[in-house]
Amino acid sequence: MRHGRYPFIVGFLVAPVTLYVVFVIAPYAQAFYISMTNWRGFAPPTWAGFDNYKRMAGDGAFWKAIEHHLVMLITLPLVTIAIALFFAFLLNLGGRSRGSTMSGVWGSKFYRVVFFFPQLLALPIIAVLFGMVYRPNSSGLIDGVLIKLGLAPVGWLINPKLALWAVIAVLVWQAVGFYVVLFSAGMASIPKDIFEAAELDGAPQSTLFFRVTLPLLWDTLQVAWVYLGIAAFDGFAIVDVLTVDQGGPDNNTTVLAEQIYQNAFKFGKFGYASAMGVALFFLTITFAALTLRVTRRETIEL
Repeated sequence: MRHGRYPFIVGFLVAPVTLYVVFVIAPYAQAFYISMTNWRGFAPPTWAGFDNYKRMAGDGAFWKAIEHHLVMLITLPLVTIAIALFFAFLLNLGGRSRGSTMSGVWGSKFYRVVFFFPQLLALPIIAVLFGMVYRPNSSGLIDGVLIKLGLAPVGWLINPKLALWAVIAVLVWQAVGFYVVLFSAGMASIPKDIFEAAELDGAPQSTLFFRVTLPLLWDTLQVAWVYLGIAAFDGFAIVDVLTVDQGGPDNNTTVLAEQIYQNAFKFGKFGYASAMGVALFFLTITFAALTLRVTRRETIEL
């Protein structure tokens, strides 16, 4: 039986592994090769060695994009996880106890659906919607209210100091619903007896959250942090559709994916764009590996 098992397993693995090599590994290898050339998309590529990487090291737009990613890497996971945890706790454990079981706030099932709505919208659609929200005139949802109150419009997307924060706010709004559902699923997997025992001991809601819920949700939080960190290295769709001049004003909202797109499809510098893609690949992999290593802890057995 054991000898016949291995051909069976290999037979099932051949197709998916082949597809993975053809559609994932091969494009990565091709990108690494193109990054070492001066290919412009039409004529045969000419070898350039590390010239693209040397040029990238002195590119101000590249480093500005890195700076924006660092800001997003700190704010996007922190704010999204904090809001999602708060809502998930309310929806699952924030209500009054019913008999011997704990429950969420009234209408929690309805709120779960409402919070998940942004996940049903494509990112370009969300960018278009928030473009109307951020309009710097009376037709804008926010500035229109300010104008009616006799205040000056802020101009969220045209103000260099506020534009990036406006983009981050959209990313948070779009992501929160998914992590509310994720954390709700994690809380639902925790035995209710633990929460009920803590409540019988007189533990307040704050203790129930910080001393009971968070430690038992650690693995889920770790996954959420990695996913949101990877999202912080993206942001292309929102930046490309929502911002002024696709990354403006004056590159104050640009991200690496936007720089890759512009260099490849606007300026025809596919070799240089691929070098940026390689840099983005290693940044993302490094972040994920470090996060998993730093946040690793012993699993709490239930």
